[in-house]
Amino acid sequence: MLFIPITIAAAAFQVARNATQRSLMPGAGPWGATLVRFLFGLPFSIAFLAVALAVFPQSRLTGSAFFWVAGAAGGLCQIGATAALLVSMQRSSFALGTAFQQSQLLFTATIGAAFFQDLLSPAAWLGVALVTAGLLVLSWPKTGWRGDWSGAWLGLLSGVLFGMSSNAFRQAALSLGSEAPAVVAGIATLVAVQAMQSAALSAWLAFRDRPSLMSALTSWRPSMRAGFFGAAASSLWFTGFVMAPASVVKAVGVVEMPIAALAGRRLFAEKLTMLQWIVGTVTAVGVVLAAVG
Repeated sequence: MLFIPITIAAAAFQVARNATQRSLMPGAGPWGATLVRFLFGLPFSIAFLAVALAVFPQSRLTGSAFFWVAGAAGGLCQIGATAALLVSMQRSSFALGTAFQQSQLLFTATIGAAFFQDLLSPAAWLGVALVTAGLLVLSWPKTGWRGDWSGAWLGLLSGVLFGMSSNAFRQAALSLGSEAPAVVAGIATLVAVQAMQSAALSAWLAFRDRPSLMSALTSWRPSMRAGFFGAAASSLWFTGFVMAPASVVKAVGVVEMPIAALAGRRLFAEKLTMLQWIVGTVTAVGVVLAAVG
């Protein structure tokens, strides 16, 4: 059960990363802010891997073509998911954007069960249903049914893509073999993925949106903070994926919701209504039921 405290720590670092990335949005845009977590996180991830290898010097990693294919597919999905999440937060609110993102539990569980035999019990599927219902209420526009749904749809899109990437990362890390501890396999996968993401997104921005690229590079202080928080969060997430099915790890990550609500209130002066607090609590119960079931 060591993955539980690891996942809770990952969720806390992820909220810090999301908050820092959001502060970069006005200048760098969603794609520039997305690049920051990969490009500036890569040096920290390499340092974390060096420490892990020093602690476990007998580790052996078995590479394969599947590792690179799964890692690249997960990395591509994560790029799109991160950009969608940042825009969702901008159009709705910090805490609610994070709540929309929790739809990834549904898609992570479905993909894991359909393709990788990570099966859930009936109680767990009931929990997933509660989460889905809660997210529907939370994503309802404040202006009524004629309001702007873009924040909700983008949040749900990020959930789909994060669900795909989580399963891809888990399978990539597991393909490295059993002769390395989970922390080594997880962080090694992270380093490979971040290197591919940094190269691909930097090249794309240099060709399509050079001002966003330059803004991300010149705002080095917040970019370094986002990179550190992102590398710390991802190192813990990837380690958890090796230890348990991706849907279970993401279910424990529901602690991100109350952390995000507090962060949004403190950093951005955002307030949640009583209905949102109630539905958010029901959603959290559903996620816990999904994990325990």
